[in-house]
Amino acid sequence: MTTAKQAKAVARRWVEEEGAASIPGFGGVFLHGSINWLPDDAALPANSDVDVMVVLSDVADTPGAARRGKFRYGGVLLEVSYLPADAVASAEQVLGRYDLAGSFAGAASGVLADPSGRLAELHAAVSRDYARRHWVRARCDDARDRVLRNLAGLDTALREDLPFHDQVVRWLFAAGVTTHVLLVAGLRNPTVRTRYVAVRDLLREYGRGDFYESLLGLLDGNGREKLKPGRVAHHVKALAGAFDAAKSAIQSPFPFAADISDEARPVAIDGSEEMVARGDHREALFWIVATYSRCLQVLHTDAATWERFTPGYRDLLADIGIASSEDLGRRGRQVREHLPGVREVAEAILAANPAVVD
Repeated sequence: MTTAKQAKAVARRWVEEEGAASIPGFGGVFLHGSINWLPDDAALPANSDVDVMVVLSDVADTPGAARRGKFRYGGVLLEVSYLPADAVASAEQVLGRYDLAGSFAGAASGVLADPSGRLAELHAAVSRDYARRHWVRARCDDARDRVLRNLAGLDTALREDLPFHDQVVRWLFAAGVTTHVLLVAGLRNPTVRTRYVAVRDLLREYGRGDFYESLLGLLDGNGREKLKPGRVAHHVKALAGAFDAAKSAIQSPFPFAADISDEARPVAIDGSEEMVARGDHREALFWIVATYSRCLQVLHTDAATWERFTPGYRDLLADIGIASSEDLGRRGRQVREHLPGVREVAEAILAANPAVVD
């Protein structure tokens, strides 16, 4: 078992031993994502990676070889990404970013390298004001705006008749980010793969478990009766075949390439199987659909035989009530119509959250 503390030490060792500071424009390194929310003595989940963010003055100038993505180091799966320095230029800027503020909010700093001392100053300022009501509300608004941008992307994809899998991705992330509006209100980690498990637990804690089914219904079309564990397990097996084909075929520079690789397979496939096995089969659908859609994006671009994987993909989507672009347009409208209710519940959580201060 690897603890969070040990995983952090491995990430720090990578920074020190692999010479991240030699990258032109290097501005520091900090831990990002779920690792910051785990107690030091907590076990790092076997199907999780550790996100390491390298700050650079100009990400565009980073050599291709330096874009590491996912890889194993010291027995820990790291995912190294690069962030332009202007994204962390001020505490106010970070405090308003729902996907970034949590990386600087903890009592213990996740900064691994900081040649100028600027990241330490940022951590001190963000952790001080992170729970202030107006900043929590600002981050809820930021998450809501992400939903609206994804819906606008869906409208564009439908209007321009982009490939079906591209349309699905835009709808999926519009629906999925509704969970982040609520998690942010609860001062919880806006996690990616297990977002529906996290928001289910949050809603139950605040006495709003009744809202969960409608929220999950935006994703699975209210498939409580149809989507049994065995059926979702069947879709994971079909996904595994598409995943293995895509990771072998991928050549184009997809922004999500790190998630379609040998290193990512335990997260995408094994992690989904684990969720299904423990009864979170409907909650697992978000990452199953996301990964399947990305596999189709890769295969459509880089493999001549991509169409042989579409029946399994269409079968999955049919089980959540999506058979056409018209269905995606309708489901996108449902997300938009649901947003006021999401915001109302977020405000109720914010008002009841004892950690939020004025």
